[in-house]
Amino acid sequence: MILLGILSTVAALAWLWQWLVRHETDVRHRWAELATHPRVIVLRTRFAPLIAFLQARLSPAGSLGLDVTIGAIILIGASWIFGKIAEDVVTGDPLTAVDREIAVWLHLHATPTLTEALKFISLLASWPVVMGICLFLALYFVRERSRYHLLALMLTIPIGMLMNGMLKYAFHRSRPAWDDPILMIGSFSFPSGHAMAATLLYGFLAAFVVRKVQAWRWRVLAVLAAVLLIVLIGFSRLYLGVHYLSDVLAGMAAGSAWLALCLIAVGALRRHRAQRQGAGST
Repeated sequence: MILLGILSTVAALAWLWQWLVRHETDVRHRWAELATHPRVIVLRTRFAPLIAFLQARLSPAGSLGLDVTIGAIILIGASWIFGKIAEDVVTGDPLTAVDREIAVWLHLHATPTLTEALKFISLLASWPVVMGICLFLALYFVRERSRYHLLALMLTIPIGMLMNGMLKYAFHRSRPAWDDPILMIGSFSFPSGHAMAATLLYGFLAAFVVRKVQAWRWRVLAVLAAVLLIVLIGFSRLYLGVHYLSDVLAGMAAGSAWLALCLIAVGALRRHRAQRQGAGST
């Protein structure tokens, strides 16, 4: 059932991407028709100031445009989610009972084939793999003389993983205990390091592709692939019995918040320096 669910999700995302690619012209045409509909024109005229404000917030140009808007939404939302999960874990709210039920169910339904497959998926967010990809990206950015991308990378992943270690020691939550464990890990459980590392690394890669590539279809594919990979890695930690559901969700939330904060900060620094250089040249 678990494997079927994973395959169904992959198939659904692949179908969605292919459908959007095949019907790109039709989607654009229908959107244009909707924008010129008389009722829509009346609404656009009535709410013109509000629409102008939203367009400015959703425009790729400008210092407070689309990047900052999306980043701020993710930062605020992910921080709130992490805070609520952390509160439930500390106070022993019902979420911890759900944690245990899910962990026991998955442990009882483990199979050798699925175990090996999810061990491999889990490795995609292991420390050696994450640092190896991070080093490769750093060398690429140095070669391309892309200092802002390099700065964002260094702030996002190495410092983000250091923060994960600090959070683990701050909460001191023990990992699930089993008589016949699949994996043996001695560190603390909350938040999940693999879930946070996957969110930071593959979220950063998706953001880089979105900024680098102009074709929207490849942007959508990059985001969908990153989300799917993060979810699979998080699920692998649950299945392998080394984390609770709240650990994984908190790791994803903390990773999303830190990623958004780093990208917003570096983007603001880049725009500020560009404006200063432009003012100096004039």
